[in-house]
Amino acid sequence: MIFSLKKAGAAALAVLALSGPVAVSEASSMSRHHQAAPVAAPGYGELGFALPTVGSYERPRISFAENGKVVQSDGRQTTLHALMSGKVTVLSFIFTSCGDLNGCPLASYVLNRVMQRVSKDERFADKIQLLSLSFDRANDTPALLRKYAAQFAAKNNPHWKFLTTASDEDLAGILENYNQFVIQDVNAQGEPIGSFSHLLRVYLIDEEQFIREVYSVSFLHPDIILADVQTILLDQ
Repeated sequence: MIFSLKKAGAAALAVLALSGPVAVSEASSMSRHHQAAPVAAPGYGELGFALPTVGSYERPRISFAENGKVVQSDGRQTTLHALMSGKVTVLSFIFTSCGDLNGCPLASYVLNRVMQRVSKDERFADKIQLLSLSFDRANDTPALLRKYAAQFAAKNNPHWKFLTTASDEDLAGILENYNQFVIQDVNAQGEPIGSFSHLLRVYLIDEEQFIREVYSVSFLHPDIILADVQTILLDQ
């Protein structure tokens, strides 16, 4: 099933009414557009457990976050490392017409909650960057990404940027480097149908471009992300 941009945005925003976390299996992290919507992931509600005190735990370096050429929603070309430089980065891979409640809409919903809190907290001023990179080059043009960002009041927010790439080669290299699984869905005749199967992975990257955490569906929550960001900032 292919969802329009309007429906995809609604899928993310409709869960604002949820009042608490609910369980979700790891299997639901794979987008399956032919299935009914799964139970909403914990990231849509309040965190159901107490987090350890900021700085009382570590987020060791996992691996180096590779570079790649990207295009911003304003059409300017740059690189991932140029955007990440000197900031803690939360990087998600999405496509705007995703209809899986616990796929791209979840990532955008959680990053939106992070953005709202970061924008009001001076501790995070110029220290955190949110990046959403689309892997649907055919449809997610810079102009469409600007419309998508506007749904989250992020169109002109300095903390959150929406990206695409100038070529399939640039995109393939980034997806491979980040071990981001994406498969183009096809119909019975083997023709692309405009949707993708993908594994939801959101990356926490430090100021020196090292990956410090990779969040899956069950642990993608704004409270967890912000606690981890603060813990990384204390490393300075």
